[in-house]
Amino acid sequence: MTNEEIFGCIDHTLLKAFAAWEEIRTLCDEAIRYKTASVCIPPSYVKPCSQAYGEDLTICTVIGFPLGYNVCAVKVLEAEEAIGAGASELDMVINITDVKNGYFDRVEKEIAALRKTAGGRILKVIVETCYLSCEEKIRLCKIVTDTGADYIKTSTGFGSGGAVLDDIRLFKEHIGRDVKMKAAGGVKTREDLEAFLGAGCSRIGTSSAVRLLTRD
Repeated sequence: MTNEEIFGCIDHTLLKAFAAWEEIRTLCDEAIRYKTASVCIPPSYVKPCSQAYGEDLTICTVIGFPLGYNVCAVKVLEAEEAIGAGASELDMVINITDVKNGYFDRVEKEIAALRKTAGGRILKVIVETCYLSCEEKIRLCKIVTDTGADYIKTSTGFGSGGAVLDDIRLFKEHIGRDVKMKAAGGVKTREDLEAFLGAGCSRIGTSSAVRLLTRD
């Protein structure tokens, strides 16, 4: 794959708790220069980035991040605020405690609520695969499909593990035809980037793409 093809699938990401404005600006400048799919940034930076870059930048932010156990109403409010500030893509974390308690109806209602709030904007659903059984992953593939979310996403990058190819293969087998896949967490080499894209991912969330693809 060419660098340009890979960059076009990258959500150029900076979500660390201590990210400074100059780091965020560098991220955004790189995203524009290399034509990444988006920048994925903390909610508090959505408005200043939108004001600084306008339509030159596609802004993605996170909802219920990174643990996912915010109540649904809080996630909806977060989404509304992010959209109002200029976000055009939302990556939401499901309530993993609901999955572990078998409350899949609650998970479905929550994703549906975020789908409604997002409107025509892209909604990605983070399921945090490192904490899930195979059966739970399959069940979530169906829920993500049924609620009309745009993407199923492997990980926050803050859990005990990140994206693995076996999970992408499992997703591909069980998601609906209109659901895309995003890998995130632990994608650290060019070979990783190409492997996940080759396995069927449409997006990869990483902070490393520019370094990996532009070094000599």
